[in-house]
Amino acid sequence: MRHGKRGRKLGRTASHKKAMLNNMATSLLEKGKVRTTLPKAKELRGVVERLITFAKRGDLHARRQVLRRIQNKVVVSKLFEEIGPSFEDRTGGYTRILKLGPRRGDSSELCLVELVGDEVRSDYAESGAETQAVATEPEVEETPTDTVAAEEEAVETVEEASEEETVEEETQVEASAETADAEDETEESDEGDKKDA
Repeated sequence: MRHGKRGRKLGRTASHKKAMLNNMATSLLEKGKVRTTLPKAKELRGVVERLITFAKRGDLHARRQVLRRIQNKVVVSKLFEEIGPSFEDRTGGYTRILKLGPRRGDSSELCLVELVGDEVRSDYAESGAETQAVATEPEVEETPTDTVAAEEEAVETVEEASEEETVEEETQVEASAETADAEDETEESDEGDKKDA
């Protein structure tokens, strides 16, 4: 009897299952949703909800507990700075499982696991570095005169480039004509040598 043996085995060893769930939790927190099979999704739900509860606490010990599961520090920052505070008023149920139907190859039940309320949350992991770079640079508004000046510079650059291209084409034509003349002269001298012999 399986008394007291909670959870699904998922056909893996305990270490493999733990590693797989950690990786899936990292992907879910990073991207906001993950497509997987239904048994894996049901196991993943408990892992992710526990991590979000740690993030809501927000202290150092909670951060270290999360770092045991998720090694990506960018995702941990997103979890503690963005995801955790957004669920402050919710006491549980941070994820949603949407059934997608059977998989074509083996008829496994597929589903989509996503964070509840993820529609309003931005992609922190992708735009985190860009946001920091933009925050350090002051924003400069373009005035109409700046736009006109930029357009004039672009037109001048295009005209200069076209002039350079025509000069290059002329030199290439002259060079090819000179090589053709030189080849004709060598052929004529070769023919004269043959007649003499």
